[in-house]
Amino acid sequence: MITKISSLVILTGAGISAESGLETFRGAGGLWCGHRVEDVATPEAFARNPQMVHDFYNMRRAGLRDPKIQPNAAHQALARLEREWDGDVLIVTQNIDDLHERAGTRNLIHMHGEVLKMFCAFCANGDHESTDKYSILHDLGPEHVCVSCNRAGGMRPDIVWFGEMPYAMNRIERALMNCDLFIAIGTSGNVYPAAGFVQMARYAGAESYEYNLDPALNSNAFDKSFHGPA
Repeated sequence: MITKISSLVILTGAGISAESGLETFRGAGGLWCGHRVEDVATPEAFARNPQMVHDFYNMRRAGLRDPKIQPNAAHQALARLEREWDGDVLIVTQNIDDLHERAGTRNLIHMHGEVLKMFCAFCANGDHESTDKYSILHDLGPEHVCVSCNRAGGMRPDIVWFGEMPYAMNRIERALMNCDLFIAIGTSGNVYPAAGFVQMARYAGAESYEYNLDPALNSNAFDKSFHGPA
């Protein structure tokens, strides 16, 4: 049992945004909002049918503009924790929405990217994390031209697709190795590398808590589990 907590790492997943009305990543049959993941969340899908991929993320972007979609009490509580805690608080989210930011969280890593940003795949040349990112609030399509290279067809949502490396992994791993408490909220425990964060934190001596509606697949790796709405 830790007696003093000076550093926290908190991982959030689709469950925390579901309480704001957003659909979870995987629904019945392994579908994402009615689509096969292979059709909308891989580089191969984008090469094969860019319009379908753009349409999918355009719908996700439009959903965030719905006035009914707002940060919920869990988002607000984490932002308050960051403001008022006298130690270090890092929020790592698997979510591509902006609800943490709207709640006021500032020390935040979007390890799977952000649907309200885009970049040019031609300019990135494989380095998706370090390339220039641009804000986008409305629809994106294959016809959009990059302002840097003046080529069409390369602009894509800033989403880490299956087969691509999540962002800021070095920073996340350093934080996990140095935290006193690791908390996972609304995560399934079946998407790596995030599902392995609890083992990394515990190996370094941190205590670990899980908050989920139902036990995650890796629930037995946590010191304590709390089941109910975030």
